[in-house]
Amino acid sequence: MTEKKHDADVAFIQALAELLRKNDLTELQVKREYGDDDSLSVRVSRQTQIAPAPVAAAPLAVAAAPAAAATAPAAEDPAAHPGAVTSPMVGTVYMQGEPGSPAFIHVGQPVSEGDTLLIVEAMKTMNHIPAPRAGVVKRILVEDGAPVEYGAPLVILE
Repeated sequence: MTEKKHDADVAFIQALAELLRKNDLTELQVKREYGDDDSLSVRVSRQTQIAPAPVAAAPLAVAAAPAAAATAPAAEDPAAHPGAVTSPMVGTVYMQGEPGSPAFIHVGQPVSEGDTLLIVEAMKTMNHIPAPRAGVVKRILVEDGAPVEYGAPLVILE
């Protein structure tokens, strides 16, 4: 009887994993009650790769061709760049202070330490993201109104 229950549990867990994959979910948690003091709690999760920018290259391509990565800066991981300014929180990016006003930054613009690069809205709070150091904006890796994750690269300063 225990072997049948074990086989049914394995089939149940496999079905949950398939459901997770088919629906592009990252986590699923279920508790199955068999009776008094008899239940099965299952949590199935998978790690997903969040693309920080629409032009990010596949990590395998960078690892497979280090010489190409050195000659093509667009192929490197923007988060690993020493001049990357990353998001301190999950939220929505805004490139200007209010709709219709000019953007805080543009490519090629020099910035001073403390200058506002952009805004990340989190829980209805507008958080100004300051330049951590003086430099020149080399790349802007996000678009206005785009969602960002914690640690996602926003801007490259050099």
